[in-house]
Amino acid sequence: MQEVLILLQTQSWFWLLTVALVSVCIGSFLNVVILRLPKMMKTNWQTECRVLLELEHAEDTKEQRFNLVFPHSHCPSCKTPIKPWQNIPLLSWLWLRGKCASCQASISIRYPLVELATLLLSLWVAWHFGATAEAVLYIVITWVLIALTVIDIDEMLLPDQLTQPTLWLVLLASAFGLGISPTEALIGAAVGYLSLWSVYWVFKLVTGKEGMGYGDFKLLAIFGALMGWQAILTIVLLSSVVGAIIGSVQLSVQGKNKATPIPFGPYLAIAGWITLLYGEQLQHWYVNLLLS
Repeated sequence: MQEVLILLQTQSWFWLLTVALVSVCIGSFLNVVILRLPKMMKTNWQTECRVLLELEHAEDTKEQRFNLVFPHSHCPSCKTPIKPWQNIPLLSWLWLRGKCASCQASISIRYPLVELATLLLSLWVAWHFGATAEAVLYIVITWVLIALTVIDIDEMLLPDQLTQPTLWLVLLASAFGLGISPTEALIGAAVGYLSLWSVYWVFKLVTGKEGMGYGDFKLLAIFGALMGWQAILTIVLLSSVVGAIIGSVQLSVQGKNKATPIPFGPYLAIAGWITLLYGEQLQHWYVNLLLS
């Protein structure tokens, strides 16, 4: 084990190769999380509602087990189980030409895109920070951000099952000397959460509408715990600018009006990830811009 750690730290090619192999496999698993976690949450909500309303249905006792492991991967069209060699990240989709081997139904290109994004972004972090414990933490954060981004685009939802454990992971990491100090992490998490929470309630009191969800507060709390309260302003400004531009273009292309709700989580995730890598440069840039 000691030899492997030395090799990772001294040979950059081995470090990057290890990150590449692990991250592309994680990307495949993220596709499962993105697809199944929202369905699992909805099923749980429905079950809780039936219990609360004291409703009984015969099918309640016959529900098939459904989680991140069961049922095994299968074609959504013909239900044929996917064989191991048909489930190799990136390669299998290319080999099958984006179609099911059994029924020739199209397989969404989003699956390889998620795997590719996980691979490239993880390698970017690994190259930027080198073979360090901080890099491992930031790569794990990157994986979570990818899952949250796609789920929020699909469902307008940032699951607590992802945000809360990630926040605790960052806080515990700070206690073990990774990133900022525990005190700075706690303050950053509080500032991140309360800043958007305050905006939410001001907007709701003025308009009577909900401008964002609580998942956005928790996501910004993660970044606050990771980088400190000083990074919050940069992330909020960057996400607002990116969200305004991309959101306006998206609504225009789709022919929807400005009242159509759009998820804010992806823009927070993108802005937070960029700030994690290039926060100091961004802060210097806009400070110089304001002073010029």
